[in-house]
Amino acid sequence: MPKKNKYGIWIKIVSVVIPVVVAILFGVKIDYQLPIFLPPVYASINALTAVLLVLALIAIKSKNILLHSRLMKTCIALSLLFLVMYIAYHMTSSSTIYGDLNKDGFRSIEEGMIIGKSLYLYLTILLTHIVLSIALIPLVLISFVRAFQEEFDSHRKISKITFPIWLYVATTGVVVYWMIEPYYLY
Repeated sequence: MPKKNKYGIWIKIVSVVIPVVVAILFGVKIDYQLPIFLPPVYASINALTAVLLVLALIAIKSKNILLHSRLMKTCIALSLLFLVMYIAYHMTSSSTIYGDLNKDGFRSIEEGMIIGKSLYLYLTILLTHIVLSIALIPLVLISFVRAFQEEFDSHRKISKITFPIWLYVATTGVVVYWMIEPYYLY
């Protein structure tokens, strides 16, 4: 079997398995107190990923292939670390409700009126973040495999799609954190 087909199959499998496993794990609750409050940590990982993505773009535009490669591998590792922390947090903590001003686990009509239309903005950012993060999985994997196989023309083509989506997902991850942060139970 040619390498391209072998990787293609694995990319498809991983691209389906990761979102399915994450969805399943969201339904699993573990009664365990994490030693650290993870949301600011994984929001910082998202911010660092966004910065490194921009630096990787600058590196490749400057023809510094080695630096570009190292930065992109670091971005992939950070994204995996983010995913592990995100799952760990959601398996050990109750969901936070945007606009739950009194932090009773419910957004009342009065609280909804206070937060107003910001809820629609939050939901728009959150939903696009989630949908694009799922779509990003195969894009990153395809981009990586094409670079790994030294298929640089096709790597550049897919990366022109992957980069802005990844940058959007990383930055909106930080924005979602900033927006939901006032409603966390500490």
